[in-house]
Amino acid sequence: MKTILDLFESSVARFGDNSYLMEKKGDMYENMIYRQVQQEVFRFAAGLMSLGIQKGDRLALLSEGRNDWVISELGVLYSGAVNVPLSIKLTEPEDIRFRLTHSGARMIVVSGSQNAKLETLKDQIGSLEKIIILDLVENLHHKDILYEKVLQMGDEYLKVNRQGFNERRASVTDDDYANICYTSGTTADPKGIILSHRNYTANVEQGLTLMDVHPWYSSLLILPWDHAFAHTAGIYIMMAAGARIASVKTGKTAMDTLKNIPINIKEVKPVFLLSVPALAKNFRKNIEKGIHEKGKLVEGLFNFALKVAYAYNGIGFDKGKGWRIMLKPLNSLFSSILFKKVRENFGGQLRFFIGGGALLDIELQRFFYALGIPMFQGYGLSEASPIISSNSERLAKLGSSGYLVKPIELKICDEKGNELPIGEKGEIVVMGENVMKGYWNNEKATADTIRDGWLYTGDMGYMDADGFLYVLGRFKSLLIADDGEKYSPEGIEEAFTENSKYIDQCMLYNNQNPYTVALIVPNREAVKRYLLEKGLDSKSDEGKRAALKLIESEIGEYRTGRKYASMFPQRWLPASIAIMNEAFTEENGMVNSTMKIVRGKITEHFRNRIDYLYKPESKDICNAFNIEAISILF
Repeated sequence: MKTILDLFESSVARFGDNSYLMEKKGDMYENMIYRQVQQEVFRFAAGLMSLGIQKGDRLALLSEGRNDWVISELGVLYSGAVNVPLSIKLTEPEDIRFRLTHSGARMIVVSGSQNAKLETLKDQIGSLEKIIILDLVENLHHKDILYEKVLQMGDEYLKVNRQGFNERRASVTDDDYANICYTSGTTADPKGIILSHRNYTANVEQGLTLMDVHPWYSSLLILPWDHAFAHTAGIYIMMAAGARIASVKTGKTAMDTLKNIPINIKEVKPVFLLSVPALAKNFRKNIEKGIHEKGKLVEGLFNFALKVAYAYNGIGFDKGKGWRIMLKPLNSLFSSILFKKVRENFGGQLRFFIGGGALLDIELQRFFYALGIPMFQGYGLSEASPIISSNSERLAKLGSSGYLVKPIELKICDEKGNELPIGEKGEIVVMGENVMKGYWNNEKATADTIRDGWLYTGDMGYMDADGFLYVLGRFKSLLIADDGEKYSPEGIEEAFTENSKYIDQCMLYNNQNPYTVALIVPNREAVKRYLLEKGLDSKSDEGKRAALKLIESEIGEYRTGRKYASMFPQRWLPASIAIMNEAFTEENGMVNSTMKIVRGKITEHFRNRIDYLYKPESKDICNAFNIEAISILF
């Protein structure tokens, strides 16, 4: 099984009458069996070929999770083309434009609700020939074509040129590109990760060495379907097992869609769910809120039951061992009378979560493990298709990122690339058939990341004596939100300093937090001149506040409706700002010899200030810490 097409056809042959896709358009979920999916895929692929799509062409896909997402991707692949899946979280036209132009996409498949994001781009991107819209919309642009029309064109094509269709399908090899997945790298521009057919099928095989997935399994894919984790661990691993995936019912707004998740979970009754820290925290918050509302007696009993379960479970690896065996009867009792009711809110069949995207707090892991629906931490990155390791029902160590998929080679290296022994911290480096082909049109980045077949992840970690991988964080400078989304801060930081004479230096920070924060070194002389022009004394309370408001206003120029609003996604702009009373210099070790800031050093030195930036009062730019910093500067 070398190509995704081989994988799909094997599953159709074995599980043709099994449900594969579930979608809720009205009041109930409807099933689409494997054989039906294949028919629709063939129709769409043939429609693309009738539109002139050739082998190796790129087509983009921008849609919420739905049956047509999978059909569209498979259709693109059957036509011999390459899919460029785009995140629905992209809100800025410039971000979408970059991906479409950089990949050279000839067409894009888009849902009706996402189509509005393309309106200003349709006439601006000359290479974009067609916009295939999945839903009925009014006032079609001259480049627009409805999905149903493409399917009809496919029917006609198959009637007259079935041989041509079969020849195109037969031409697809395991080394052909399947996806170009855009993510943020260590430069300002996103990088296109090239994943081949074999990258995906190899990672499916590897993933299935970690845990069993059976044909009767079902999962509700909560994460965006372009998400590397959801893509492989959801769409393709479930396909390989003959299992079924369901999409969340799309609401009129993003909030409506979120509200549908708990409802849809009860309807789908998933056996497992893929999650990220932000979702895990929200699940826990809702569980604890429900328990609290039942009164102090129930809440007290629940908390006591948690303590018993925490003690019995240990860190998973030692569950029920030694003295813990004595807690088994009590733990089983609480599981049946208390935790079972919580599990019923997840459909009653949920056996486990798999956590990916970002590191999951060990306390959250203990909590869900206690409830009997453990959230197993995994690790991977898009460049590895993405699965590298995970805990599972077979073997788990809370706090770790699990044991490795097979086959894969992994080593921990120091800064010079030398392999380190077990237990020592260094960069995680892997080799396997799941490692990407490289970055699209970016030879330098490819050479920096893949050396002699080894993928240098940029993540720091170590292996323990029991074979579990521990991931400690990023070596690279990426911002990582609490939902696992990543973004390079460098372009934003450079814009802040280059476009404002009042900001000398800036470092953005986000390590799996709800929002990004900024450490700002003001240009002392420029701020003083501003205050002088305003007739304000820099040493007065009014002057200090005016200086802080000036810096806040400069950052505000990048927000919606302001001068630089289109430059960066709003979610990565700092929600809280710390004013530094000392510059980042070579002398204090906060910049290197090439004058680049040393993030680790700055983060370590200003840890208390960074922690404070995640307290509500810090969002007032005129907080006590900033007033003190300005006082020292002036």
